[in-house]
Amino acid sequence: MLSERFDIAIVGAGVVGCAIARRLTLDGAKVIVFEKALDVLDGASKGNSAILHTGFDAPIGSLEQICVARGYAEYLEIANSLTLPILKSGAMVLAWNDEQAERLPELVKKAHKNGVLDSAMLSKEDILMREPHLSKSVVSGFEVPGEYIIDPWSSAHAYLLQAMANGAQLCRGTEVLGGLFDSGEWTLKTSKTPINATHVINCAGLYGDVVDERLINKKSFTITPRKGQFVVFDKSSSALTSSIILPVPTEKTKGVVICRTIFGNLLVGPTAEDQASRVDASTDRESLQNLVAKGSEMIPGLADSEITATYAGLRPASEFQDYQVNNWSELNYVTVGGIRSTGLSSALGIARHVSELIDTKVYSGKPIVDPAIPKADRLSHYHSRDWEEVDNGGIVCHCEWVTRREIKRVMEGPIPPSSLEGLKRRTRVCMGRCQGFYCTAELAKITNGRFDLPLSIKHE
Repeated sequence: MLSERFDIAIVGAGVVGCAIARRLTLDGAKVIVFEKALDVLDGASKGNSAILHTGFDAPIGSLEQICVARGYAEYLEIANSLTLPILKSGAMVLAWNDEQAERLPELVKKAHKNGVLDSAMLSKEDILMREPHLSKSVVSGFEVPGEYIIDPWSSAHAYLLQAMANGAQLCRGTEVLGGLFDSGEWTLKTSKTPINATHVINCAGLYGDVVDERLINKKSFTITPRKGQFVVFDKSSSALTSSIILPVPTEKTKGVVICRTIFGNLLVGPTAEDQASRVDASTDRESLQNLVAKGSEMIPGLADSEITATYAGLRPASEFQDYQVNNWSELNYVTVGGIRSTGLSSALGIARHVSELIDTKVYSGKPIVDPAIPKADRLSHYHSRDWEEVDNGGIVCHCEWVTRREIKRVMEGPIPPSSLEGLKRRTRVCMGRCQGFYCTAELAKITNGRFDLPLSIKHE
């Protein structure tokens, strides 16, 4: 690629970078995506609550609200063609004391102003009739019927796979170290080889401000990573609620959510802890115990439920409440930063917004009228799976019903995982009750010689 020139170079292969790669490729641009990690979605995008939000509580008129609304609409439009699993569950924002209850009417008005017109108040009786496992201490609430549960990872993989199927290129394990803009052209210095591109789009997430300083020697925001810890309960716990249970939000956070996952578990989280480290996604016992206690207060049945897993994600929060999308037109450079908890919902909307900032006359090609549409990895407890089909090679991961054929398909596909973590996000191996105790040995055999970070195995 040393002598190859691109219309667009995207820095970062999180969900936003993948969505932008798809959009601009379909618009006719020659796109290359750089990801410094071994696998895509290895930064902020790997840990989230996997909810497709309507944007009912976004700041009115904000860029976040606009992008969430547009992203939500486009997701529903393309989900079926990309075979993305999606489950309409609706949400309820619940008040647990009189002070929270007093805020609800204003939040409903805000939802209506944001175009979410089916939001409506609910009485305590309405709430308990819909969700009988909730604590009787709930005071009141309102419904947001249009909220969905989705797969946190297959969406981004689908965007990137479609971009690549239509001509985009991906460079993993490649860090952008610097660059020079001269005569309308960028020369990017990377950890592998220099690349020439007309436009650069910074989607570096947790390192967005760092990349700005490296490339344009200035920044308009500072990232302060915000850790969110989660507790994942066993699949049997998903019977305790059918709705997404949302708290009354604060200025800093949406608060602790309880919801099913598309994989059949029940999720409680996240916390909201600002920190200096951009890589520390560890969990701690006290925070997890508090989440379990908080969840059990709202749904008492959780106190007797088994925990399958815990994890933490880092959100790229900045000093600003709204998204920070800055178009440095004189430098052919766009920064997409400060995309916090709603990034999964807004990614397609952000991609549309960015596409409108760039003059398509610079693109090498024309908009693709009949694009290739590869199928995504549909991993859902509520949809058909490969283990139900014949000739699947047998089940390797019995906790999550992952077949040998699913693993082989991913490993031989256009974005083969370079690590076990990447394979987990593509197939859900090792993510069930036993956390890999049963299937790791077989996975080591299957993936032998394929991972940059190989699984250790004792050969006889």
